[in-house]
Order: sequence, then structure tokens, then C-alpha cells
Amino acid sequence: MLRPGKHTHPDRTVLNLSLLLLTRLRDRRVEEYAELKAFAKKKVAGGERLFLPALNLLYLLGLVEYRPKTDAFEYRGPNAAI
Repeated sequence: MLRPGKHTHPDRTVLNLSLLLLTRLRDRRVEEYAELKAFAKKKVAGGERLFLPALNLLYLLGLVEYRPKTDAFEYRGPNAAI
């Protein structure tokens, strides 16, 4: 899934959407799930299909954390305290 193929468009990949979500979360620190999903739909064609795999990748890398009470994601990467 993460390996590009011959016909893969670079802007419509899990890695690209992960980068876009990560930069948005770095700027805002905390973002609600619905707002992140709307952002993904707006920025990338087919973003609704790539949204969950991109979030899963960021979560597995330890860069984001889910807050169930507020239904939001928080940036937890390097320099999170700055």
C-alpha cells in the first residue's frame, strides 16, 4: 500500500496525505476528527479513502494521539512542548 507503483499519482498517496495532516496538526496542535476529514477531502482527490490509513500511519509512528472525550487528535511529535 505504501509502495508506489507505475501508475501511482504522487499527490494521491497515503504518505502525501499523512504529510498534509501532520503539518496541519503541527500548526494547530489539536484538531477534531470531522475537521481533519473535511480537510483531507478538500486537499486531496480521494482523500476520504486515504484518510484512515494516513491517520493510522501517523498514530503508529507516535506522531499523533487520539483524545476520545473530545473526538480529536493531538500532535505528539518532536518539539511538541515548544
